[in-house]
Amino acid sequence: MNLDPNINKTANFAVLSISFEKADAETRGKFSFFEENIKHFVQEIHDQNLGDAFVVSTCNRTEIYTTTQNYLLIAELYCKTINVSLTDFMQYVKILSREDAVNHLFRVAAGLESQIIGDFEIIGQIKNAYYRFKKEKENANPYLERAINSAIQISKRIKNETGISNGAASVSYAAVHYILKNQTQISEKNILLLGVGEIGQNTVENLVKHVYKPKVKIANRSLNKAEKIAEKYKIPHIDFEDFQEELSKTDILIVATGAQHPIINKTHFPNGKETLVIDLSIPNNVEKNITENNNVSLVDVDQLSMHISETMLQRQKEIPKAEEIIREMTKDFLEWEKKRKLAPNIHHFKAVLKNMERNEMHNIHKKNRYIAINDMKLSDKMIQKITNRFAKYIIDNPWKAEEISKLMHEILVEQPNNEFNEKH
Repeated sequence: MNLDPNINKTANFAVLSISFEKADAETRGKFSFFEENIKHFVQEIHDQNLGDAFVVSTCNRTEIYTTTQNYLLIAELYCKTINVSLTDFMQYVKILSREDAVNHLFRVAAGLESQIIGDFEIIGQIKNAYYRFKKEKENANPYLERAINSAIQISKRIKNETGISNGAASVSYAAVHYILKNQTQISEKNILLLGVGEIGQNTVENLVKHVYKPKVKIANRSLNKAEKIAEKYKIPHIDFEDFQEELSKTDILIVATGAQHPIINKTHFPNGKETLVIDLSIPNNVEKNITENNNVSLVDVDQLSMHISETMLQRQKEIPKAEEIIREMTKDFLEWEKKRKLAPNIHHFKAVLKNMERNEMHNIHKKNRYIAINDMKLSDKMIQKITNRFAKYIIDNPWKAEEISKLMHEILVEQPNNEFNEKH
């Protein structure tokens, strides 16, 4: 069990973030955190009594959220776990603490800190990361629990109450968006997708979602992977060897391969069939000269990015609405924390009043052998009302909480005890 009484306070909450803002993909890869690291990391935090921490690691960011009183000890432990130098880590890391850390978590969850504004995949990644860490721990951290739940609520509200995720914002969706805008009778068109990596899979998903019963087939160098994706989306796949033959019947070719050099060139289009080619690969995997063939048109990532830019301008306009929701939910979160911190004072105050009530009721019963139910109800209401007044005062003036609680204890407990002792 963790002995640190301060693990649930904003005062100790910090985030150590390495993201696309400061580190390129190769650097980010160096600091990635994998599932197999979790058990050891959690165990070490527990053994060293360092409070709590969990790590979110995606292709765009690796972030450590922690309630330890010394986040540098967590940074050191993290670097040891993934076998990198602390000096290297500190060079790229951005550190935020207290309310700034809370605000950062909420902004990340809202998709405001993503490379593509309004990308809501991140909230699922935060949730999964937190629950994986929680599984390895013996006890939950109420502070982190509440912070994660608030982040989830913020994400939901922003998705429902703003247009920040509208429009084509990922390359795969932009490709499907382009087809929908520029092709007629799409359900009749033969679509062939070459390459089923992450972008290829996202493209298939968007096609299946946005086109009614699309006639799409997939091809991939690794047949095993093509079979898995075909099964997942209930669509046919072809052997890579049959690619050229299939291409002669294809209306729309989408290339999402990861080759270093172009693998599609003008020799692939000998028959002059009208074909739209969309190249989603970086670097380009389709040679520009394919358009020298009549009826072959080519769209690449740069052209799709122009469509994405329009979307981003629209999304930018929605940011103030999203930030307003974050402000409102942050205020609720900090109010909850204040109440939680002061709960022992409030419970003690109410217990003192209840004790006084018991003594008074006992005296009344001794004299009258009877207590009316309505009197009991009225008494309960009065106690709750006085407790609420006390609670509101110390929540509004937290710096006076200890002083007021002590004063009330002196007036309501110590003074009557002293008087009783003097009489007897």
